[in-house]
Amino acid sequence: MEKQKSKWNKIIRGIIISFCALIVIYVGITMYFTNHFYLGSTISCVNVSGKTVEEVNEQMPAEVEEYTLELEERENVKEQIRGSDIGLEYNSDGKVKELKDKQNPFGWIIALFDKNDSKVSEVVTYDEELLQTCLDKLSCFDSSNIIEPQNSKFQYTDEGYVILDEVSGNKINKEILYDKVIDAILKGEKTINLEASNCYENPQYTSNSQEVIDTKDMLNKYINSEITYTFGDKTEVLNGATINNWIETNEDLEITFDEKKIKSYIDKLSSTYDTVGKTRDFITSLGTTIKISGGDYGWSISKNDEVKELIEIIKEGQTINKEPIYMQAALAHGNNDIGNTYVEINMAKQHLWFYKNGSLVVQGDVVTGNVNNNCSTPIGIYKLKYKQKDATLKGDNYSTQVSFWMPFNGGIGIHDAIWRYEFGGNIYRTNGSHGCVNAPYELANKIFDNIEGGIPIICYY
Repeated sequence: MEKQKSKWNKIIRGIIISFCALIVIYVGITMYFTNHFYLGSTISCVNVSGKTVEEVNEQMPAEVEEYTLELEERENVKEQIRGSDIGLEYNSDGKVKELKDKQNPFGWIIALFDKNDSKVSEVVTYDEELLQTCLDKLSCFDSSNIIEPQNSKFQYTDEGYVILDEVSGNKINKEILYDKVIDAILKGEKTINLEASNCYENPQYTSNSQEVIDTKDMLNKYINSEITYTFGDKTEVLNGATINNWIETNEDLEITFDEKKIKSYIDKLSSTYDTVGKTRDFITSLGTTIKISGGDYGWSISKNDEVKELIEIIKEGQTINKEPIYMQAALAHGNNDIGNTYVEINMAKQHLWFYKNGSLVVQGDVVTGNVNNNCSTPIGIYKLKYKQKDATLKGDNYSTQVSFWMPFNGGIGIHDAIWRYEFGGNIYRTNGSHGCVNAPYELANKIFDNIEGGIPIICYY
């Protein structure tokens, strides 16, 4: 029993001795930190653990004098900004002492885990103009070294559009770098990784951006369009091989159409298939073949309307057969767009024929424009504009009432002329009309009853 009691006494004495030793150590260390900085204390990233304010003030000027900030750039390029180049000087302005005063000597144990009262920065000053000059001289701001960032682009191939990788480049945002450099200098940091610090100007869109992928899909939708234009028995096929040349994308990934190029395509169709004013071979009622041009009859594509409709068709990715939008249509396609319904006026013979669906409806002599007065009826193929009963024809020195009025060229038309007692022959040379085609009442009546607007009127000598 006494042995056990003696054992416990020894344990208790050991604990007391250990505790007292710890107190002595704690008090001793506390006394040390009365004038010395906590362990882990830093002044602008310089370790000042266990040093006095005076020692720190002696150490820091040398640290500042040797200070160099290294810039880590892309492609393993490194550049330096030296403290001596920017007028860097140590100037604590009482901040070092202020830090020490905040460090309660009794709290040195807590400081091992909490570093809030163990750091201070901004104990240096620099020359702003020298710093700006130093930055301006960096090779990364030399225009000959700068590669501009570029968004992902699109390339047309036989398989459709593909995405080209973006160009990261190496252009630096000068304002961001300037702020990062100042922050590093004031904190005493020795390196800045420009990539990690987001100092580079990067492309807005990369090959993995959903917007880029969506745009590529839209472009492919457009070039998958196939439009087959029909011109009677002839066709023109428009597909992606041509359409891709009309499509552009801007930096904001907006898809636009080059309407000038589209209009150029429509102009070619118009040049090939429009027939207004073109020279045609025409077999006359007398069996001869003549060449005739001029007039306003024929096919004429409405170019602006067709451009607009074509863009909408492409945007919808359609595959269709269509005729272009016509400003004016003829009765037939092909070499003979006149068809087999027309009025033929041989002004040399002063005779008129009217055919409908290939059958002769009526024919007869007429009187055309007065040659001696320079009022000849113009040559060409025209379309009948409309027909009107009981019209009054007015000119500079006349006003005439007619029963059947069928204009085809401005104020020139076919009409009855009851004031004439004979037609044909050479009357037109000296006693012709002001340009109209004068017809006997019965002839004009028969034509009027069977003709409709748009039918070609063929005038030739």
